[in-house]
Amino acid sequence: MVEAFIRHIRNKSILDPSKTYLLASSGGIDSMCLGNLLTIADIPFEVAHVNFQLRGQDSNDDEEFLRQWAAKLNKTIHVHHSDTYTFAANRNISTQMAAREIRYDWFEKLRSDRNLAGVIVAHHEDDQIETIFLNLLRGTGIEGIYGMSERRGWLIRPLLPFSRKDIQNYVLENGIEWREDSSNEKTDYKRNKLRHISLPALYGVADDSRSSLLNSFARLKDTGKAFTALFETWKSEKIKESDGMHILSANDLLKTAGASSLLYFWLRPYGFNSDQAQDILDTCQFSESGKLFESSTHLLNIDRDQLILAPIPKEFDSITLSENDIDFELPEAKYEVLKLEGKEAIDKSRQNAMFDLERLSFPLEIRTWKEGDRFIPLGMKNAKKVSDFLIDLKIPVVKKRAVKVLISEGQIAWVIGYRIADWAKSTAATRKLLYLKKR
Repeated sequence: MVEAFIRHIRNKSILDPSKTYLLASSGGIDSMCLGNLLTIADIPFEVAHVNFQLRGQDSNDDEEFLRQWAAKLNKTIHVHHSDTYTFAANRNISTQMAAREIRYDWFEKLRSDRNLAGVIVAHHEDDQIETIFLNLLRGTGIEGIYGMSERRGWLIRPLLPFSRKDIQNYVLENGIEWREDSSNEKTDYKRNKLRHISLPALYGVADDSRSSLLNSFARLKDTGKAFTALFETWKSEKIKESDGMHILSANDLLKTAGASSLLYFWLRPYGFNSDQAQDILDTCQFSESGKLFESSTHLLNIDRDQLILAPIPKEFDSITLSENDIDFELPEAKYEVLKLEGKEAIDKSRQNAMFDLERLSFPLEIRTWKEGDRFIPLGMKNAKKVSDFLIDLKIPVVKKRAVKVLISEGQIAWVIGYRIADWAKSTAATRKLLYLKKR
């Protein structure tokens, strides 16, 4: 196993003998095997151990065992004590999740503080298979088949090509000591049920069941990589960006094979889950225009024959403009406040606004529009609901929420970025202009 291990880390350039790493060790058989292999391969490392204080004296004995082992090897050891039960209760998570969060957060802080090249963990081939099946039980997509990678950021797993049996044989043959964690034999947790019950039964179906599974996972992983490349091409060709929105033709989506997966991969970075992606696809198939979907950060609107995605607008507290203000800032833009002579040429850009200054009364208010708001759009004689005005302009629902209005004495003078009110316009008789110009 030594030769295979050294060949593996050299061929894959996983570990560099000129750098020092942090070995995460529980004192169990896997991490003690890894510590021995690293020592023989002349990979410098320090030892990190978390005493979760979950198993009484056994937890303290594990710690003492590792301290003595590190001392024999003349290795620096770092130990972190954690009240895991309290940590889990405070966050309302399981003890397992709490232990994972505690150790990986501490590992990374320690690695960073010590300026070490990475954190080495002892996950092996059997852990990989268990992880993939756990992902499948959670309803994962194809990426769940990928399992764990040999290197991800600062986390390094050099034992992934080796099985639990390989490790056990090596440790027994070389007289390497380790600490046994009795909780590994319990079947209270899903992983242990897989390890002790489900997977042994599956391996018993045929002599080559285990190797066939590994080969299948490898092919599926390669298929997944191919899909990812094709998805990126599809996304760049079909999804357009405009005014902070991402726009996809519903027809382009529906006529593409694998539409559900494409849609999910597009929306996942914006906080949408696979169930929402399927609901969105179903809505497109039934042509239910106007429906709105929401994640924690984004809105997606089915608008006629388009899917329009945009960030959820930030909460906006109304602001006031005094007569002496020279500028103001909104979440989406900054504006200059200028006062000009009435003979200036009118700026017709909808991004800016020019008013007859004498028709306005300060202070002015800027707030988000609300249902029931009405104004008389420039060029019209009758009042119109702001909601109807935005519908007429075909403003997507995802953009409507961010629309703001400028108010003078309770009247809307400007639907910002779209149109001023007719009553506030400049005329031939205008002597002074108020010019709000987007920077």
